[in-house]
Amino acid sequence: MDDLKAAKKLGLKERYALMTRGLGWDTSYQPMDKVFPYDKFEGIKIHDWSKWEDPFRMTMDAYWKYQAEKERKLYAIIDAFAQNNGHLTLTDARYINTLKLFITGISPLEYMAHRGFAHVGRQLRGVGPRVACLMQSLDEIRHVQTQVHSMSNYNKYYNGFHAFTHMIERVWYLSVPRSFFDDAITAGPFEFMIAIGFSFEYVLTNLLFVPFISGAAYNGDMGAMTFGFSAQSDEARHMTLGLECIKFMLEQDPDNLPIVQRWIDKWTWRGTRVLTLVGMMMDYMLPKRVMSWKEAWEIYFEQNGGALFNDLARYGIKVPDCIGQATVDKEHISHQAWATFYQYGAAADFHTWMPKPDEMDWLSQKYPNTFDKYYRPRFEYWAEQHKQGKRFYNNTLPMLCQVCQIPMLFTEPSDPTQICYRESDYKGEKYHTCSDGCKSIFDHEPEKYVQAWLPVHQIYQGNCFPADADPSKPGFEPLPEVLKYYHLNNGRDNLDYEGSEDQKNFTAWRDLATKN
Repeated sequence: MDDLKAAKKLGLKERYALMTRGLGWDTSYQPMDKVFPYDKFEGIKIHDWSKWEDPFRMTMDAYWKYQAEKERKLYAIIDAFAQNNGHLTLTDARYINTLKLFITGISPLEYMAHRGFAHVGRQLRGVGPRVACLMQSLDEIRHVQTQVHSMSNYNKYYNGFHAFTHMIERVWYLSVPRSFFDDAITAGPFEFMIAIGFSFEYVLTNLLFVPFISGAAYNGDMGAMTFGFSAQSDEARHMTLGLECIKFMLEQDPDNLPIVQRWIDKWTWRGTRVLTLVGMMMDYMLPKRVMSWKEAWEIYFEQNGGALFNDLARYGIKVPDCIGQATVDKEHISHQAWATFYQYGAAADFHTWMPKPDEMDWLSQKYPNTFDKYYRPRFEYWAEQHKQGKRFYNNTLPMLCQVCQIPMLFTEPSDPTQICYRESDYKGEKYHTCSDGCKSIFDHEPEKYVQAWLPVHQIYQGNCFPADADPSKPGFEPLPEVLKYYHLNNGRDNLDYEGSEDQKNFTAWRDLATKN
């Protein structure tokens, strides 16, 4: 007993080592290569797994205590927000459409990340990264739950929240974020770590959770603000996991450098393409704006990302070539994306609208070199058409990029009036891409991307109708059947915000609450 009392208390480093490295073992009756077959086939050479260092050095017992405390605070705020009719404290019901896009396009990705890290953690023979992947897998499923719980309050009062788990597999524009994860999870474990740990967590998360969640707070949404800031402390740990993985590979063997460089080039571009949806939300869907997409890109990518690449330069990593085009695109992508969704608002799960005159003035200030010249005339024309009862909807189906699956809406970096269009030949077939970045990705792995599930192609092939639909029937109309296949309620979940059920209800309820 005296010996036990005199036992030295372990330091953080020793405790972390015991609770991670100390849990591992080498195999006996089966070779390690047979038990872990996937962490070598990408060509990555690892000589010493013990060199993996987790900057947070968090053990599972500390993890549970830390997360439990965050949960108590989170749900106290969410419950208070719901009980006090927080949905009526918003600046404007237009804001709610950002949450519809979030829960259909972002929350399912968190669940895919949960599954991905659970899978990848099993494939890495090093104990340190396995424990880190386990904690990130748990983080990701927690994020899904907190986001769904926060937004479930809106589902009681507003349309478009009802079928997000169904829509991620079917709706045309949701193939953009989904294809990002399909691409990542069908890669090897090290590429997955860069795709998600670096691109998704470092490139996307900073530009989503910080400025967008700040926008949620600014527009009166305490529920989204709370889950966003609760998640952000996890994201800091996730980013270190991705960066540690990159540095670990580069320090293990010089032959890893060209492989890692190609992955960084690829996933930086794939990440910036997915961010198009975030830029559109920030510039057009927040009634009260915190900052423009251009400003967010300059702060969170050009400055923060520039510091990261300066750090990686000592390993031989170069800034991806695609950053040049992304720097030009920051002036355009949010406007081009919103113009596209405005045209195809009949097939989206949220409402769209034209910005008001004062909002266009704000956009002019934020984009003095481009907005008035290229986009204001178009938007003012559409707004005038709407006033005359000629609200414009595009009834065609756009060509999609074979890689990022975004409609071919982006313009040439050197000419904003010319659609950017690239094509590649593979086994006698032509494949279309939206940029030099996507073309380079396709040309390196064509056998992977020819298998892409492209929604427009599937619609034309008749694969996006309910089972009871009969295209051979006289007078068959494909669009209503596609919307049924999406589980999208035509006339309630889609079309213009002006005159929508959401707008009418919000106005009536808030007026009643004010009178009371």
